[in-house]
Amino acid sequence: MAAGRWLFGIGGSLTWWYAPTIGLIYAALSIWLGARIRITHARGKRTGRATIASTVLTWLCAIGFGLTVPDLAGGQLVSILSLASGSAFSAEMSIALCNPLGIIAFAIIVAALAFAYADARDPKPEEDELDGGGEGGMVAHPLA
Repeated sequence: MAAGRWLFGIGGSLTWWYAPTIGLIYAALSIWLGARIRITHARGKRTGRATIASTVLTWLCAIGFGLTVPDLAGGQLVSILSLASGSAFSAEMSIALCNPLGIIAFAIIVAALAFAYADARDPKPEEDELDGGGEGGMVAHPLA
């Protein structure tokens, strides 16, 4: 996301802004998500489908963002996809797509973190488990 354009020879001055802001924050959130998934497994629980699906979706959006985010190379904005196609229309479409893909990637990784926290929680006790009651036992009124 942050510095992959250097591999394609189009790294520029904007990379120095992407790496410490977008790259480090997304990496920190990904590490935090991995730690929460490890905690879930350490507690003997299963990682839910929502956590897995949102993790896959956030990485797909992040990869799409990395392919479409522009950088200043040779005095013009160029992305990896626009470099591959070589058309000016492709450069404009890359710029138009990079912001939504980046925003969606960050939103979904936050959702994945919430799902990972929910996966590791113990189930909420039922009302009859709270008072140790049996059949027909009622919970005491809180103001009584």
